[in-house]
Amino acid sequence: MARYLHFDCFSGISGDMTLGALVDAGLPFKDLVRGLASLKIDGYRLARKRVERGAITATKVDVLIEKGFRAPLTLAKISRILAKSGLPPAVRERSQAVFDVLADAEGKAHGVEPSHVHFHEVGVIDSFVDVVGGILGLHLLDIHRVTASAINVGSGMLQSAHGALPVPGPAVAALAVGVPIYAKGPERELTTPTGMALLKTVATEFGRLPFLQMRQVGYGAGTADPPQWANVLRVFIGEEASGNGVEETIVELETNLDDVNPQVYDTVFDRLFAAGAVDATLAPVIMKKGRLGNVLSVLAPREQTEAVLAVLFAETTALGVRTREVQRRVLPRRFASVQVNGQDVRIKLADIRPGQSKAAPEYDDCKRVAEMSGRPVKDILDEAMMMYRQKQGAGPRRKGRM
Repeated sequence: MARYLHFDCFSGISGDMTLGALVDAGLPFKDLVRGLASLKIDGYRLARKRVERGAITATKVDVLIEKGFRAPLTLAKISRILAKSGLPPAVRERSQAVFDVLADAEGKAHGVEPSHVHFHEVGVIDSFVDVVGGILGLHLLDIHRVTASAINVGSGMLQSAHGALPVPGPAVAALAVGVPIYAKGPERELTTPTGMALLKTVATEFGRLPFLQMRQVGYGAGTADPPQWANVLRVFIGEEASGNGVEETIVELETNLDDVNPQVYDTVFDRLFAAGAVDATLAPVIMKKGRLGNVLSVLAPREQTEAVLAVLFAETTALGVRTREVQRRVLPRRFASVQVNGQDVRIKLADIRPGQSKAAPEYDDCKRVAEMSGRPVKDILDEAMMMYRQKQGAGPRRKGRM
């Protein structure tokens, strides 16, 4: 099973909090130090200690600057350091991706091209090491999938190289586009550009803690220690449990329709799926004033929502569409293939638990074979399942005869 890490950002996230949480969750500190030495830069050392933040004991990792790199770095300088390093290629590429995301956000915030950005808040050596160390830590822990909660960005005002700014600062606000955020707790900056850029690069989803078999939990301390507030980042590490499926966030879109020619729905469904919908249903309802109508419900990935909305507004009489994010559990899926009438028919398989799965022929494949052969499609469906069962049973029987 794949190693899974979930960031719980109830008190925001920063680079040093990330390092502390990973070390607290089991990342060997010596391996982290040894790996960062391949950056081939001097003037700093890593230190760790146990601290109290509110009622929680956490690990604090500090990058202690001894000399050099006190001036802001440019994106080009960062790229050269990474290119010359001895880091694993995947770590170099993902670290570069974090700084690319960061440069784009800083550029939008301050009205300059990303290549001209000087990272005042994040470019000195401590934050540079925080970013690379966070990516390296995920690599050393063999993490295959990363998700995160909604992010507490804090509130109030912060002091920056550009003067007093509202929380979240311009760079964090730019990075937060498309990410669920909120403000709670002490009036201070809780999420830094470094932390947000890390999450924006490595996390595939933002939402609730997913279903997993927990192995480790870690707490990384922030520098600030507000009274009556646990200023820590929490990480959960485990494996995805295939028997109960993988939880994912998806968007549900609904609209009520009572004046659409029923013949139109066939085209609407085709275009919804072409736009990226993963499911669509039509349910009859009684609407106001006793009118008969239908509720058209569509499920789509978050990134396909606008395309699906465009189809609903263009292809139906809908004037409004309800949208909401929902959680769903999805069993891991794969495909096998059988031959029916000399044609390939795919069998969709969903793993319930090791050694047990569900199987069903792909209808479109069976329909194609039925049209080519002139046979009823139900017979093709039955034969495809029979061929699959025979194929599954053939191996064990042969082994028994041997």
